[in-house]
Formats: sequence, C-alpha cells, structure tokens
Amino acid sequence: MTDSSSPTNSEAEVEKPKPVRGAAAFQSRDFRRYQLARFLVILGAEAQALAVAWQVYHLTHRAIDLGYTGLALFLPGPLFLLASGHAADRFDRRNVVLLCYSLQAVCTVVLLWFALAGVTNVLLIYALLFLIGTGRSFSAPASSALLPHLVPEKHFVNAVNWGAAIFQLANVAGPAIGGVLLTLPLTLAFASIAGVPIVYIFTLSTTLCYIALVYSLHVRPGRMEHKDLSLETVLAGLHYTWKNKLLLGACSLDLFAVLLGGAVALLPIYAEEILHAGPRGFGLLRAMPAIGALCISMVLAWRPIRRHAGAQMLVCVGIFGAATIVFGVSRSIPLSLAALFVIGASDMISVVVRSSLLQLATPAAMRGRVSAVSYLFIGASNEFGEFESGVTAQWWGAVRAVVIGGIGSLMITGLWSTFFRSLRSVDELTAESLQHLRDLHIIDADLDAD
Repeated sequence: MTDSSSPTNSEAEVEKPKPVRGAAAFQSRDFRRYQLARFLVILGAEAQALAVAWQVYHLTHRAIDLGYTGLALFLPGPLFLLASGHAADRFDRRNVVLLCYSLQAVCTVVLLWFALAGVTNVLLIYALLFLIGTGRSFSAPASSALLPHLVPEKHFVNAVNWGAAIFQLANVAGPAIGGVLLTLPLTLAFASIAGVPIVYIFTLSTTLCYIALVYSLHVRPGRMEHKDLSLETVLAGLHYTWKNKLLLGACSLDLFAVLLGGAVALLPIYAEEILHAGPRGFGLLRAMPAIGALCISMVLAWRPIRRHAGAQMLVCVGIFGAATIVFGVSRSIPLSLAALFVIGASDMISVVVRSSLLQLATPAAMRGRVSAVSYLFIGASNEFGEFESGVTAQWWGAVRAVVIGGIGSLMITGLWSTFFRSLRSVDELTAESLQHLRDLHIIDADLDAD
C-alpha cells in the first residue's frame, strides 16, 4: 500500500527546480560591471589579433609565420600551467586579473610603437605576443574562477550563457571594427596615421577601461587555498582533472577538435588569395563564427539546455568538423560565410556545456587550478591550433590543411563518444545531476574499468 504522505512522481517533477532563464544573472551589480569590462577588452583583443595577423602576413607573406603568432601566444600556457592555477587559488583572483591586464596594456603600447616606427623584425612581435600570452595564461584561470563569486549559485548556468553571449558579441564586433580601422586614416595633433596603429590605439583604450571596471568590483574573493605551498597543492588541479573523467573528456574533446579544425587561423590567406575578399571581407569572415555563436548563446540564455547536454555536445562537435570541411572546399563567399556561421554556432553549445561542467563539478577552492588545466586544453589550444594550421598549410596548402583538419575533428568525436562514456551520460547541467553521476561512479571510474 502506498504511503499517502509520499510525493507522487508528478508532484516530484513539479517541485524539481527549473533552469533559470532570461537575464537573471544581471541582477548582480558586479556581474553587470564585469561583463561590460569583458565585452570591451575582448572587443579590443579581437581587433588587435586581426591587426597582428594582417601585419605579420604582409611583412613575410608566409603561412607559417601566421602559425608562429599562435605558437607565441600558446607557449606560456603549458610553461606556466601550474603557477597560474596556483596563483588563482592562493591570491585574490581580482588582483591577479588586474595585474595581468596591466601587463597586456604595456605590450599593446609597445606594439603601437613598433607599428609607428616601422619595425619589420617579426621576432620582436613574437616576443610581445609571448608576453601577452603570459598575461592570458595567468588571467584566464583567475577570471574563470572569479565568475561564481559574482552571482548566486542558482544563477550560475544563466551567467555562463550570458557570458558566452557577450563574449561572442565582442567577437563579432571586434574583427569587424578591426577590419574597418585597418582601412581608415586618423589625424592626430602630432601626426597622421593609418591602418594597424589605429587598431592598437583602440585596443589600448579598451584594455584601460577593463582595468578600471574590474578595479571597481565589490567582490574580494581573497585566498581560497589555505594549505601551505607544496608539490601536492600545486599539482592538485592536474590530479583532479585526470581522476574526473567527465572533465578530462570534455576538455580533451575541445582540445583536439579546435586543434585540428583551426580554419580561422588561415583566414588571411582565404580572404586574399582564395576568396579575394580584401581587408573588409577578412573582417567579415573573421566575425562569422562569432555571429553564429552569438545567435546560439542568445537562444540558450532564454531556452537553456534541459536534457541530454552531453549527447548534444558530442553531436555539435561533429557538426563543427563537417562545417570545417565545407569551408575548406568552398570558393563562394556566401557559402564560406554560412560554413563559418555553423562552425561558431556548433562550437558554442560545446563551450556552454564544458564551462558549466568545469565550475559545477569542481570545489570552489580548486577552481583556479582546474581552470588553468582547462585553459591549457581549450584556451591555449586555439593558439597552438593556429600554429598547427600554419604548419600544415605550409606543407599541403591552405585548402588541404582545413579539409584534413575537419575530417580529424569528425574522427575525434567518434572516438571520444566511445572512450568517455560519462560525456554521453550527462543529462541536466546542475550540481545535483553531476553528483548523481558521481554516485553511480560514472565520472571517476569511466576508463579505470577499461
């Protein structure tokens, strides 16, 4: 006989909390300010990346030199992996972010001086990119770990969706603004300048605005890791990610998909030699993945993923690889733009799922170190993917490099769906759902039984 006091299945479903939708995360003052700061600094960083690629390619006219720009930004990631994660947990994350972006502002000033002085030694540009990459390697885990302090836990996934939307909006506008600024003259009190220097002035102004806004945040996370410095505490992020097969699978999936599907790094070649689109067309091509990602992130903010999040992530990575192949073989500007749109849209679902898993499945005191590992897998893989694309384009040509990379992304999706069963098992993006996976020993024992 059923106990009348026990809730029925239908009642349990009614009581089950629904995903937060709309703009709930913006109720928090610090979140609003931080997202405005992120929008501005990403706007400037994307414009600067476009200007650096344009400058380097016109100095050397070699695809591999475009790859070296990505390598210079990538190398600090693995070099400072342990130190950056430990710094994010041991020191106030807000202060770490401020220091890192101050370094990047200085580097932008020097890039501006190089452009005005007509410096043609690309090695000096690579050295500055290495310093910018160093700042990013320390700021990325601190910034990622700072986000949960800005909103209530119930608003976190909503905050991730809006953060992704703002990131992609800046990615849309940044290259477009950069492409326009590359073609405009500017008359100052002391000189008339045009092209790349204007972009660097724009980037410097956005970076300074970012620093001011982050400085105004009320949140002071303080020191999260209170254990003494030791090899165990420094390596804790690597150990946790390795044991947690869910995080390992999600991060490594994005690593290899981005590494192999790095078509964006070769856009200067496509714009000038294959599609004959010019600098403004280059800016539009560069913006299209972000437009696709922006559209999807806005949809997710109002209609969040409710079920089968892991399976959706795997399917979208496969779509990412297929769209990369289409872009590689296209000779039509409309078709190329459409393929880049799909690349960005499919990648965004993967980003939202992975970012939510990273924070919800990680203890607060370890988020900096685990975020540093994630940055090496995901963030830095973008730059190393640029290097890989430059090298393979130098060997095989741009078209073959992009097509082979897309095929590789499809193969990785199939392999990871087999090797990491926990990815397929992820249903709802909630701490409770992930805890249920842990109770079933799916997360930690995924590969141990193989």
